[in-house]
Amino acid sequence: MIERIQRVHLRKVWRHEAHDFTVWLEQNIDVLNEVLGFEVSNAEREQSTGNFNVDIKAEDESGDVVIIENQLEKSDHDHLGKIITYLAAFEAKKAIWIVSEPRPEHIDAISWLNQGSNDCDFYLLKIEAIQIGESMPAPLITRIVGPSEEAKKVGQVKKEDSERHRLRLAFWTRLLERAEGQLSLFSNISPSKDTWIGTSAGKRGFTYSFWVTKDTLRAELRIDLGKDSEEENTELFHSLKQYQDEIDANFGEPLEWNEAQGYRVCIIRKQLLEGGYRNDESEWDLIADKGIDAMKRLSDAINPYLTKI
Repeated sequence: MIERIQRVHLRKVWRHEAHDFTVWLEQNIDVLNEVLGFEVSNAEREQSTGNFNVDIKAEDESGDVVIIENQLEKSDHDHLGKIITYLAAFEAKKAIWIVSEPRPEHIDAISWLNQGSNDCDFYLLKIEAIQIGESMPAPLITRIVGPSEEAKKVGQVKKEDSERHRLRLAFWTRLLERAEGQLSLFSNISPSKDTWIGTSAGKRGFTYSFWVTKDTLRAELRIDLGKDSEEENTELFHSLKQYQDEIDANFGEPLEWNEAQGYRVCIIRKQLLEGGYRNDESEWDLIADKGIDAMKRLSDAINPYLTKI
């Protein structure tokens, strides 16, 4: 005969969280090792950190501090805040939060913390009590969230994205400040964290844009009437391209003329290879000035022919 596993209400096994469960866990701290993937030892209860007492303070194999917070109920914001407080107070390297029911928002929060650039690892564990037939109850501990290389990589990507956004916003702010009074086309444009800023050329489907990468800046005219407009865009592009020699001459050097081929947008551009937003900020003024000059020459060279289309 095969018995079924039955869940037992936690409060029937440990009536009081601090007096019963925490005491039991201190005495049986090794039950966490298999779930966590590392060894926890030297557990001590109710270690004080000013106004709060951490449920259990322990050590990992390296001797680094591990803090454990127990909650025989649904996870809540109060305990999450305590965990962060204990981490800082004890300079811990690992934080373990044991709950009976992890809320989705706290699963997300612990996952997010594991993506951070800090040196701390966060674990969210679910505690249940089970029995088979008439057996004595036993703990069932499940790892809900823990650190991983994938999470760290995601966190690093997010950090790099954030830094890119910060730098681009600062770069566009600098460029637009220097363009003030020189380039009326961009007088009402706000800086952006994106790779580009643009403004209408005064004719539907035509946009003058600056595009920046980590090491280049370009000024361009983009032709795009919207979704499913590749054929129309190409026709407009060729309407301008018949004046290519004159436009290039007015610009002062050959431009790149890129017809839409598998891509909806047609582009006429000048790419500057002197630098981009990853250059030292002391070089931004020079890069911006060259971009502004290119955009002025580009719009001056093209605008007379837009009226002929």
